[in-house]
Amino acid sequence: MIVITGAEGFIGSCLVAKLNNEGFNDLVLVDDFGQTDRLKNLAGKSFTTKVERKDFLAWLDANENSVQFIFHIGARTDTTEKDEVIFKQLNIDFTKQLWLKCIGYGLPIVYASSAATYGDGAFGYDDEISGIDKLKPLNAYGRSKNEIDKWILQQPRQPFFWAGLKFFNVYGPNEYHKGRMASVIMHAHNQIIESGEITLFRSHKAEYNDGEQMRDFIYVKDVVDVCLFFMLTRKQSGLFNLGSGKARTWNDLAKSIFLALNKKPQIEYIDIPKDIRDTYQYFTEAKTSKLYDAGYHKPFTAIEDGVKDYVINYLTEHKYW
Repeated sequence: MIVITGAEGFIGSCLVAKLNNEGFNDLVLVDDFGQTDRLKNLAGKSFTTKVERKDFLAWLDANENSVQFIFHIGARTDTTEKDEVIFKQLNIDFTKQLWLKCIGYGLPIVYASSAATYGDGAFGYDDEISGIDKLKPLNAYGRSKNEIDKWILQQPRQPFFWAGLKFFNVYGPNEYHKGRMASVIMHAHNQIIESGEITLFRSHKAEYNDGEQMRDFIYVKDVVDVCLFFMLTRKQSGLFNLGSGKARTWNDLAKSIFLALNKKPQIEYIDIPKDIRDTYQYFTEAKTSKLYDAGYHKPFTAIEDGVKDYVINYLTEHKYW
């Protein structure tokens, strides 16, 4: 059996779809399954059983002999949440407990870290571990991910294989439930359908023009391809950036959406909300050489192609993967 925590969420449910497509159906899905707005993320997918997150560690104690691999994707990911206790419980303490069980039971694990650990990028976006203590995340979510990364690296014992994946700006199907935290692509698509235009954040730094802030956008289908690669190879453990390796502007992103909808670009710029202005990242770009050195060589999807697939095959008809 393959375990996926956070299985009903955005990336988790896409990973389930990818595993099903590759013939893996003996899956154990772990999540807090009480949220009705996420039910369609798993509709039509094949799996063996569902386990509530609160029951999972006990379930693992009773069933560890049947488990071959664990994908720990579940986490509290709201970057506007300020309650450090929530992140400690869900992102740090739960991950520590699971990590120790993987050591005890000899189970390989891939877990979700985040590019939010890099903060404003003052120390770059290099996944080499030598500089991890210098990183200063800008929000409680990023701090929780950085704390668990540092804790794992300090442990004297490790699972025989593990990988922590620092997700950059992931977009793609199955994020309808995320509300404000959904990708700009989903929000922008809806804005175009309703009003014919897109609103992007105005720059509050002189060195960046409006809409020229840059992000490393990565299509969720690429993300799950990398997850599957690590499950199948299990050769090199460590922390790995998971981004496209090429920063693109918000204006590039917006124009890609208009192009996918065959519409003329109409962009309006608005102020960044004050509650996130101080923690807003103006540039992110993954250094991906470590991932390629581990043997992954499939090219990442260009933003124009990823947006086209997402808009035409999913958003336009509100479909799921």
